[in-house]
Amino acid sequence: MAAGTSNYWEDLRKQARQLENELDLKLVSFSKLCTSYSHSSTRDGRRDRYSSDTTPLLNGSSQDRMFETMAIEIEQLLARLTGVNDKMAEYTNSAGVPSLNAALMHTLQRHRDILQDYTHEFHKTKANFMAIRERENLMGSVRKDIESYKSGSGVNNRRTELFLKEHDHLRNSDRLIEETISIAMATKENMTSQRGMLKSIQSKMNTLANRFPAVNSLIQRINLRKRRDSLILGGVIGVCTILLLLYAFH
Repeated sequence: MAAGTSNYWEDLRKQARQLENELDLKLVSFSKLCTSYSHSSTRDGRRDRYSSDTTPLLNGSSQDRMFETMAIEIEQLLARLTGVNDKMAEYTNSAGVPSLNAALMHTLQRHRDILQDYTHEFHKTKANFMAIRERENLMGSVRKDIESYKSGSGVNNRRTELFLKEHDHLRNSDRLIEETISIAMATKENMTSQRGMLKSIQSKMNTLANRFPAVNSLIQRINLRKRRDSLILGGVIGVCTILLLLYAFH
């Protein structure tokens, strides 16, 4: 009975190692396919800058089919390896195997770690491939739009240029109007602040005049005297001017 269970365990280990070796080879090829797809798509993009009629027909659909085929094969191998690991776990938990067999548990854990690493590497490579393909599809659509725009009729291109120029003129006009409005608003704010300052000065002067009536009367007297002196001085100057004119003509 022990020999039979031992042979069963060894068969499971052989199956696991064989599947792991196949997965290792498949993952290496899968990674190379992703790398070659990235490089070929970059070269194709550079060719498209110079010529749109010489694009190779092998890089797109053929590599996509190879990718899908290899992805399915790797998924099948991962599923088979998962099944073998499950059988090994059932074997270690069976009644005929000692519960304290550390070597079996260690072997099972190592195979589980390998399965986890292969699964993680597969999903990572697949995600990178999908991202590169989506990016290249997007760039291809953009290049097609550019080519279709360049291959349009001269009239359409001329109209488009005129529309763009008109749009630029309208934007410049809007910008000048906004600048003029901002200058007017700033001027209005300055005048409002100056008017407020003058009102405050006038109110302060009125307050001082009401608070000191003697000063107010003195200022009025000074103003009256200045006016009188101005009148006297003007009269004297007028008389002198008349006398000079009379003297000059006689």
